[in-house]
Amino acid sequence: MASPPHPLSFRDFRYLWASRFMMTIGQTSMVVVIGWQVYDIARQTMSTKEAAFQLGLIGLVQFIPLALLTLVTGWTADRVDRRWIARIVILMEAACAGTLAWLTWSGNMNLLPLFVVAGILGVCRAFAGPAVGAIAPNLVPPESLPTAIAVSSLAWQMGGIGGPALGGYLYAALPWLPYAVTGTLFLLAAGLMFLIRPLPKTELDPKANPWRQMVDGLHYVRQNRLVLGAISLDLFAVLLGGATAMLPVYARDILHAGSEGLGHLRAAPAIGATLVGLFFTFRPLKSNVGGKMLAAVVVFGAATIGFGLSRNFAFSLACLGLLGAADMLSVYVRNALVQIWTPNEMRGRVGAVASLFVSGSNELGEAESGLFAALIGPVAAVVAGGVGAIAVTLLWARLFPELGRAKTFDPPIRTVKEELA
Repeated sequence: MASPPHPLSFRDFRYLWASRFMMTIGQTSMVVVIGWQVYDIARQTMSTKEAAFQLGLIGLVQFIPLALLTLVTGWTADRVDRRWIARIVILMEAACAGTLAWLTWSGNMNLLPLFVVAGILGVCRAFAGPAVGAIAPNLVPPESLPTAIAVSSLAWQMGGIGGPALGGYLYAALPWLPYAVTGTLFLLAAGLMFLIRPLPKTELDPKANPWRQMVDGLHYVRQNRLVLGAISLDLFAVLLGGATAMLPVYARDILHAGSEGLGHLRAAPAIGATLVGLFFTFRPLKSNVGGKMLAAVVVFGAATIGFGLSRNFAFSLACLGLLGAADMLSVYVRNALVQIWTPNEMRGRVGAVASLFVSGSNELGEAESGLFAALIGPVAAVVAGGVGAIAVTLLWARLFPELGRAKTFDPPIRTVKEELA
């Protein structure tokens, strides 16, 4: 039996991949520098716990727009050309980077503009998630989609390696430089997005109630227990195991590694994830996909505990690398299940719900970590989060037995009407 064509053999998918890669470098670089500046500025007048709480608030500010706009962004991605949504969002991110570069260069940086830009970036991510995620399935044949998901995740993880290190090193050289470089990368990413040819139009009844159409995404996820179990597991496990939110604290006050060390710490999970992503690019996962996802989340929790207790920089990097590898396996399975089990006309709305869950685990995880760090200290907060991630996985294995029974990515032949019934 002939192997399906590789996703990178398709012109428009290559443009999408390169655009997403540059976007990710820019986004992760900005996140690192914003986190460092928030913590550094806060520490000038606040204690370690109080400054850590500011990091949690940054995550919350990014999550609120996503929570408020989920139904709108998903419906928009199913009604408007998804390429144009991505183009506008990337250009907005470029404007944010330019603003922070100017404020840092002019010496006018304080906490307020950092929080304002974090909120704007939250709006951008709310619209970009369902739109960009729904483009790839239209650029490759169905049999190539699992590999396309691995390759797309690879762009995200490789960007996650380069972005944090780039931000840390450039900030050490000139504090305004990482924002200027990431702004340029956003402009290049937008240019590549303009090269992608028109996509198949989604078929939504123009006379139907828009609110009903928005709610259909939530209803579809609620009815599909495999999809619901997969994305909610990510929400609660990563929500509790949000060690990465505390990396500025560990870099500055626990491991004493400075901004350059923060770049390494931020890149370590992406390195582990990239190795796993490369493996799946050539050897896509085909059997016992649900069980392997559950096992990966348990490993994620254990690696979080190891990092929380570590005082050795090399061991901390190893724990974060293992954490990233486990997370990549979980992300790969979850994304494949969501995209393959969802019809094209529903992908924007279902993708928006998935983005809410995923960003909820990331941004709310940062807020949760910041709050617990303020109450019980950063080390105890990270360790407790890892224990919680393992406990949630064991609970989800019982609540959603469909996850353990999922042997392949292939869905049963059902229509959207049947799923919504």
